[in-house]
Amino acid sequence: MAEDGYKRILLKLSGEALLGGEDYGIDPAIIHRIATEISDVSQLGIQIAVVIGGGNIFRGAGLAQSGIDRVTGDHMGMLATVMNALAMRDALERSSIATQVMSAIPMHDVCEDYIRRRAVRHLEKGRVVICAGGTGNPFFTTDTAAALRAIEIGADIVLKATKVDGVYSADPQKVPDAKRYERLSYADVLKQELRIMDGAAIALARDNGIPIIVFSIKNQGGKNQGSLALELQGQGASTTIDGG
Repeated sequence: MAEDGYKRILLKLSGEALLGGEDYGIDPAIIHRIATEISDVSQLGIQIAVVIGGGNIFRGAGLAQSGIDRVTGDHMGMLATVMNALAMRDALERSSIATQVMSAIPMHDVCEDYIRRRAVRHLEKGRVVICAGGTGNPFFTTDTAAALRAIEIGADIVLKATKVDGVYSADPQKVPDAKRYERLSYADVLKQELRIMDGAAIALARDNGIPIIVFSIKNQGGKNQGSLALELQGQGASTTIDGG
């Protein structure tokens, strides 16, 4: 579980987290709820950077298996993350939270270029920073982008929001008695090939000593607190990945 006292965090959201009950695209109710949770934490004085995937719209690696050039597919996937980032910015700004979208792919008329020092300044001014476009390079996932951005901005921790409340020994939807791990080492995740994040992301976190908390964005902590706030107070169900 997380501990209170974090100054700066990086929240990793999968594109699928925005689907809700939809088969494709963005569920407005879900993105509003997630924005409310981010807003609540931001108002506590915690600096928040967000990395969002694009799997609800487009997944480059999947198309590569169908014959499309992998580099082209990955670039299309990066554009999908920008679309999600813009939607999240709109939802946050409707909650009166100043938000800046920064993209690894230059598109000046749509969002700001990602520059580390500028991102840090935005965070210090209390703005939520949404990092879009992955790393800007093909063959790297948004998990790797999340670990990289967390290191660059000096985040205390990476929180990865998923559909389940942590890392399990097997798919809990298929194996009812699957074990949920409270804590894992980076080595455990890599050795057991627990695909909660790709190997490059885990290795980056390990080499730079950044812990990862895996929790469910679906869980609600009651009427007044969402799952993100609970995790930051050490009260949520989750799995912590660190040096062991």
